[in-house]
Amino acid sequence: MKAAVFAGPGKLELRDIEKPVAQAGELVLKVGANTVCGTDGRILRVEKSEGIDVGVVLGHEISGYVEEIGEGVEGYEIGDLVGILPTIPCLKCYYCARGLEHLCTDSQIFGYRVNGGLAEYVRVPKDALERGGVYKAAAHLTPAEVALAEPLGCVINGSEQYKTEVGDTVLIMGAGPIGLLHTQLNRLLGAENVIVSDPSEPRREIAESLGATHTINPLEQDLFEFVKGLTDGRGADVVIICIGHGALVNQALQAARKRARVNAFAGFPKGALAEVDPNLIHYSELIVTGTSNAGRAHHEKALALIGAGLIDVKALHTHTYKLDEVVEGIEFAQSGEGIKVAIVPN
Repeated sequence: MKAAVFAGPGKLELRDIEKPVAQAGELVLKVGANTVCGTDGRILRVEKSEGIDVGVVLGHEISGYVEEIGEGVEGYEIGDLVGILPTIPCLKCYYCARGLEHLCTDSQIFGYRVNGGLAEYVRVPKDALERGGVYKAAAHLTPAEVALAEPLGCVINGSEQYKTEVGDTVLIMGAGPIGLLHTQLNRLLGAENVIVSDPSEPRREIAESLGATHTINPLEQDLFEFVKGLTDGRGADVVIICIGHGALVNQALQAARKRARVNAFAGFPKGALAEVDPNLIHYSELIVTGTSNAGRAHHEKALALIGAGLIDVKALHTHTYKLDEVVEGIEFAQSGEGIKVAIVPN
């Protein structure tokens, strides 16, 4: 089968490799779609390689159709459309034992150490099935929608850190796929005002169509003054950083009210540093958190929200590339022209 293989820092090669076979306790899926994550672009730009095995098939936002069922596997039928939680937690480490399996220190991850979804077929190991990381999707969903449960699950995890309350004013910095998911989820959580900041007019328009009450071009307007003006001078109750630029961290702290929650959701380039004024945290008693990854419950909730039509991920899927065009597809996903790119086998 064809597969996009990580050949070392900054190197992605389309190769012919052996098609997987389902052993006892395993599944083999015919890949439906693998949506492109910002991490994939960071891998090609040599901003990320730690923890990724040379020779592994990349791709972690995966959906597929059950192609082969290994001995002893129950609950699935040939042709079922399923989504995969990319992290296979160990369930034994300090964090897993405390219900924080998304922070597992001994996890196996699709596209990092387990062959991922940028291929024609993907094998689901026994551990992933036994630990409940494979989910049957609602029949009316498309493969791309099912794959997008992965980033939505991460956003749901983020919401547990920043704890939006009914009536809150939320500032979302960035209208890429992640920012647009946070936009929808915060309206669902009861935020009265959802402000989305992004230089791109087309992305701001999409944000408005998905529930943003206000949008702003931070290159043309003073973001700090805009937020203060909307909140009687207080600042936002919640600020979410959805773009991995260090300069945004201090801006987020400035735009937050006293006792606000600021969440660094975006992944930043390795070695990136941000200069912040610690007095903003000190005197305003800010709660600053980060978000990384998602657990099984997050992924399950994400699929439920998508299946029920409460979160629109179909609107985010703007472009599709064939597996033969995988490098082009990943590069396009980083260009800012589309929103979410799906890579499909053929």
